[in-house]
Amino acid sequence: MAIPLLPPHGQSASPSTAGPNRATRRFALALLAAAAIASGCAAPPSAVGTAGPASIPGVAGTARMAGTTDAAATAAAPVLAPGGRLRVGVYPGSPTSLVRGADGQLRGVTVELGRTLAQRLGVVFELVEFPRIAAVVDALQVGQVDFTVTNASPARAAVVDFSTTLVDIELGYLVLPGSPVQSVDEVDRPGRRIGVSQGSSSLAALTRQFQAATLLTAPSLQAASELLARRQVDAFASNKAILFELADGLPGARVLPGRWGLEHLAIAVPKGRDAALPFVRVFAVEARASGLVQRAADRAGLRGTAAPGH
Repeated sequence: MAIPLLPPHGQSASPSTAGPNRATRRFALALLAAAAIASGCAAPPSAVGTAGPASIPGVAGTARMAGTTDAAATAAAPVLAPGGRLRVGVYPGSPTSLVRGADGQLRGVTVELGRTLAQRLGVVFELVEFPRIAAVVDALQVGQVDFTVTNASPARAAVVDFSTTLVDIELGYLVLPGSPVQSVDEVDRPGRRIGVSQGSSSLAALTRQFQAATLLTAPSLQAASELLARRQVDAFASNKAILFELADGLPGARVLPGRWGLEHLAIAVPKGRDAALPFVRVFAVEARASGLVQRAADRAGLRGTAAPGH
């Protein structure tokens, strides 16, 4: 499915210090040039691997983006990638983050955008793998990683900073044959057991929404698959990109028609890197307009996207 263009949202953060010096002024001028170009274009982590900006084994290639200027990238690099490494936080099983193909390639929207950003910044690209997205967000908060792509929920916006929206994804339910849940309307009933990822934004949302059903948390997407296979839950709730990926490995599994909400995926970086936020937001607009997000989504097999306004 083609990912429709979404209008950007959010405001650029102000620099964290008053009285900018000469380097800051050069950075601001470079960002203005970049924005002008862009406006013309319609659990403990484990290191997966590191590579220089020109060659990253196991990761599908992406084209260099020309909109963000070299001067802006040079100014943003030490802010976004301290120590000359862009540490990209990922979790396995989601096309928005990291999936492993049969050919050994590492794919995912986060993987490819992180790789391209590292190339633009001229720094080393490093993937750091976590069991679930909540652990990635925790790592961003304490500066263990520098970049990820995740749902820009209000709760997360309080602890990390976001770019403009990259893509909207529907939220839904995955069921196996014989499940008592056969439609979205049949979920919140007494006795229903609904699986959800530990610490996820879906857990927070459904905790507020549910009146009768019981939520059971899974520490990873592999654990979620096992909960379903063992019939320990009647349905699993998440974004549909994850649900379709899980369904591929569970015979007879299906994603129910309809949705119970939307996720707004965006680039997330740690708080305190305000000086580089305009660069990140221009990069996000370019990634979408240039087709990089669409290509990364296609290579990762991402499904379940939603058209804007729907």
